[in-house]
Amino acid sequence: MNTEEFLTKMPYLKIREGGKDGILAFDCSPQNLKEAVLILKNEFSFDSLCDIASVDMGEGKTPRFGCVYHFYSMSDLSYLRLACFCESDEKPALQSISDIFGNANWFEREAYDMMGINFEGHPDLRRILMWDSYEWHPLRKDFPLAGREASLPETYEDSVGDDPMKVVPAPMEGGPFHSSAGAKFTACKEPRSREQK
Repeated sequence: MNTEEFLTKMPYLKIREGGKDGILAFDCSPQNLKEAVLILKNEFSFDSLCDIASVDMGEGKTPRFGCVYHFYSMSDLSYLRLACFCESDEKPALQSISDIFGNANWFEREAYDMMGINFEGHPDLRRILMWDSYEWHPLRKDFPLAGREASLPETYEDSVGDDPMKVVPAPMEGGPFHSSAGAKFTACKEPRSREQK
């Protein structure tokens, strides 16, 4: 497949430059996202959605929030990347593609939970990793690496008594991380939380 075929069928796409991995990549406007995904699936045989990665370009950048969609064609054995950025930085939103690709349901819920992007038309948009009353979106660039104090959700009572189970937060509430210098085995190179002094 060449680039011209995609641009002829979807003139609203723009070639995305700078990828060093050789994967064909396009920018798509939020208004045309759903139409583009349908055409990629039905006319270009991109029949597998591999991932949706949410993006925060940082405070002061416009557009700030968006998603990068990774597709795979099993018949052509090729990948394609589609980047789509939200029009609003205050209330980021994109169209849901969960009715086109069923696995987008959980990918979109993760982006909603971690980045705060609303997916219009999603059948069940709610948090998937954090609890419902959690106020923040931990993958945003303005979220502190050491985390924020938050009330933990109500937990169920254990079978021994009436006290709720105790939840012990991780050191530094998730960061900062470092790898052990000079570790010989890959398992020893996993990030470890550095103790706060």
